[in-house]
Amino acid sequence: MKRQTQLPRRIYKGKDELSIIGFGGIVVCSVSQKEADHYVAEAMDLGINYFDVAPSYFDGEAEIKLGNALKPWRKEVFLACKTTRRDAAGARAELETSLKRAHTDHFDLYQFHALTTMGEVSKILGPSGAAETFIKAKEAGLVRYLGFSAHSVEAALTLLDQFPIDSVLFPLNMVSIKQGNFGLQILEKAKEKGAARLALKALAYTPWQEGEPHTYSKAWYKPIEDPDLQDKALRYTLSLDITAAIPPGHYELYRRAVDIASHFKPLTQEEQNTLDQAISGLTPLFPLKE
Repeated sequence: MKRQTQLPRRIYKGKDELSIIGFGGIVVCSVSQKEADHYVAEAMDLGINYFDVAPSYFDGEAEIKLGNALKPWRKEVFLACKTTRRDAAGARAELETSLKRAHTDHFDLYQFHALTTMGEVSKILGPSGAAETFIKAKEAGLVRYLGFSAHSVEAALTLLDQFPIDSVLFPLNMVSIKQGNFGLQILEKAKEKGAARLALKALAYTPWQEGEPHTYSKAWYKPIEDPDLQDKALRYTLSLDITAAIPPGHYELYRRAVDIASHFKPLTQEEQNTLDQAISGLTPLFPLKE
């Protein structure tokens, strides 16, 4: 099949290589199954092989529609899923449901979803915690790799120290890094532990202001809309030592990310200086809590 773009790939683990832009399951939410099928077929044509989904995305809609759309392609893609359940029994039940919805016998990557507090870490790693389910699932071949997504530096660093993690999915966003000192700590710890790094929120701008119209209904934050800033912001994230980035769940923003990444070049110092000026004073999504 002739690819529309030459989307680069980078090493995840071992021989697994991922497209530097991943397809987030939210993209197929609020559209018909026919449209979802088209989006996935197009993604395959674009050279995307990394897909990420979670049962919490629109109450299972993302899993169902993405699972149906991926049926012809399952053996060709790297499929990641997540759970917000912190107990072993709950995580097991959610894993089994997710596998059925995805029409697959395994996930390539299974993750603790949206790790935020130290209490969650304690519950995951404690007696009858979700970590037990993760380890058993990997031993049984239901999942190949184990990971987590995080919204907390402290919780992420702790889990990286205390559990055998294959990869971390977390915000690596120019504003949060430059204005909030959030993200690079996780990046460095993951590298130290030999865990792959996957990025979120590269095209995030700032939180919605109170009373401001949410022009992107599937984004809880305000995305970058200026094309030049989109280009620099995504290239900033992709210039970091990561494997891939997952764009916002709106089709237009996801496709814009693919277009930028297909011609990826690291930022020059001049472009970095321009970017720093453009985001000066912005409120970050994830300021580091002292």
